[in-house]
Amino acid sequence: MHLPIRTLLDLGEAVRGARCEQGLKATLVAAQSGRSRDLLHRLETGRDVTTGALLDVLRSMGYTLRLEPLGLPTLEEVRQRFAEDDDD
Repeated sequence: MHLPIRTLLDLGEAVRGARCEQGLKATLVAAQSGRSRDLLHRLETGRDVTTGALLDVLRSMGYTLRLEPLGLPTLEEVRQRFAEDDDD
């Protein structure tokens, strides 16, 4: 199940998950996007990167963005968030 992206950490995890699902090495994605491996690492760990850099990385992996109304978190999202807090 793909959860909505609500935070930079969610975004980073989604990008890393998509890259790993495709079996793409970080160095390859960085090279294909014209961005550094360090930038990709920052993105995948939930740190701030420019919108242009994000779009370059997504494009190099064959992805794009779609805007959706925010809405309230689902029960499953709330459960997952609290489970993540319990792991810390």
